[in-house]
Amino acid sequence: MSSIAGTSENLSHDVIDRGGVTAQQLLVVGLCLFFNMLDGFDITAMAVVASAVSADLHLTPDRLGWIFSFALAGMMGGAMFLAPISDIIGRRKMIIISVALIGVSIIFTATATTLTEFIILRFISGLGAGAMLACQAALAAEYSPDKYKALSVAVVTSGYPMGAMMTSVIAGMIMPEYGWRGMFWFGGVLTLSMVFVAWLLIPESLKYLFQRRPEDALERINAILRKLGKEVLDAMPTVIEEDKPSQGGIVGGMKKLLDKDHRKVTLTLWTAFLLCFSTLYFLMSWIPALMEDSGFDATVGRQAFFLFNLGGVMGIYLMGWLSTRYKLTDMICYLSLIAAVGMVIFALVPTQLNLMLVLTLLIGIVQQGGFTGLYAAAAKAYPTDIRSTGIGWAIGLGRFGAVVGPAVAGYLIAAGLNMSANYFIFAVPMAVGGLIAYRLYIR
Repeated sequence: MSSIAGTSENLSHDVIDRGGVTAQQLLVVGLCLFFNMLDGFDITAMAVVASAVSADLHLTPDRLGWIFSFALAGMMGGAMFLAPISDIIGRRKMIIISVALIGVSIIFTATATTLTEFIILRFISGLGAGAMLACQAALAAEYSPDKYKALSVAVVTSGYPMGAMMTSVIAGMIMPEYGWRGMFWFGGVLTLSMVFVAWLLIPESLKYLFQRRPEDALERINAILRKLGKEVLDAMPTVIEEDKPSQGGIVGGMKKLLDKDHRKVTLTLWTAFLLCFSTLYFLMSWIPALMEDSGFDATVGRQAFFLFNLGGVMGIYLMGWLSTRYKLTDMICYLSLIAAVGMVIFALVPTQLNLMLVLTLLIGIVQQGGFTGLYAAAAKAYPTDIRSTGIGWAIGLGRFGAVVGPAVAGYLIAAGLNMSANYFIFAVPMAVGGLIAYRLYIR
């Protein structure tokens, strides 16, 4: 055994930040990626089945928009109020709770018969999804060397569009025979089964264990160190003042986000997330329906949705690669501006299907690539003791834009605005959000 000298912070830096990448670290990132795929499947399934649900329940576009928006409101609440709990109880426990919450709500969604039931159940599912994403981003960052933190967060984030792509493929197999309810039965059973996988395989964050020091901290730390191929400890290292957790629990962590050391980056992140979220979830929620409203059939709508999310996966990995070579916030800005230009061009060619599909792929690459950079920026901007709180509140307040975007689009469509007009309108917040992110100056 070893009594490695120094502080908890020094040890965690030696083991993770300045160490190589081990199989255990890759497993953590891979598991977070997979769980985020389930999240992406759940949230975007509603977009794919929207037309069928609308016809079955006799919903107008504005009421359908409220189903989208309440799911996103749940994600907002989960990110803001559930995710910060992981800074107290640990990333692992909150991920397990979140997966269970999502799985149960999806299964009950399969039995929903009224608009009210849909709204309540999608809100609950959103709570779990919002908490899980923030915790996964924090855990992936805390298990990654400093050079690869942004890349790891990008890999985890890519699970969302991968799940959305899976939604499109599975819908083609399930819906013709089992309808939209079959989609939710499939997703619910699969997600609930992953609770046991998370319980068995997801480790706790080393940095969390060093800071919070639960009774069995040394035993758990040594178990992780063995898996990482490191020497175990015979005693806990000392804790320096700067490495102590925030006082005052969740409220204390929230207050720290707005202290003099973090206020500027916090407010900038919140604004950038809000603007970019409004555009992202306008596209995530309405691409299939807008394509159908423009005279194309449902198959074309699913193809466009698939291509947007395929582009998202490509763009997220592009951002991860760029982040290891160039300034992170510069890349966020440039990709966001290109996405806005792509949306304007798309709006100018509303009848040229092949060109529209190519543009949908390209918009997915740059829009989701740039947006993912914001997650990485949030993970790098905050210390361990408030990392989940910082990421959660950035995502949560940002999701106000995700709540408003689909709902506004629903009212605009109901009022007679066509696809081109909506693309013109939602290009603006994407461009402004990218310009604001440029001011974060995070590498």
